[in-house]
Amino acid sequence: MNAPTPEFASSTSRARRLVDASNIAMRWKALMEAGQVVAMLAGLEAERPSAAIRDFPSLIRGSEPWRQDLADNGCADLAAVMEPGISALLAINARGTDCRPAAQALWREFAAGRSALLALLPPVREAESPRSA
Repeated sequence: MNAPTPEFASSTSRARRLVDASNIAMRWKALMEAGQVVAMLAGLEAERPSAAIRDFPSLIRGSEPWRQDLADNGCADLAAVMEPGISALLAINARGTDCRPAAQALWREFAAGRSALLALLPPVREAESPRSA
């Protein structure tokens, strides 16, 4: 008698997915901004984001639940690396010390993490891919 009805369970799952999608979008935006800060501190040229980078939150939102769960966890993990890393870089920079080598190392970690997250995107099906003329 205590088990929820199937309709209730499915609406709860849908609501959870919407919250998770919103979390992913906010985290992704913050991570991309953090990446720009690290690139600047590393002395790297500003990068023009690809369509997959720009559209990651909406693309992952339409994917299978397991991909969404991994993306949510991956964004949290990457944030856990970036937050103390940027704090350390700013402290180094505030002392007047060259932080470029450390920033370049953090940039490589960021780029690898971002690539791993982008690999979670579902493959583009032939019918969905733009045709070349």
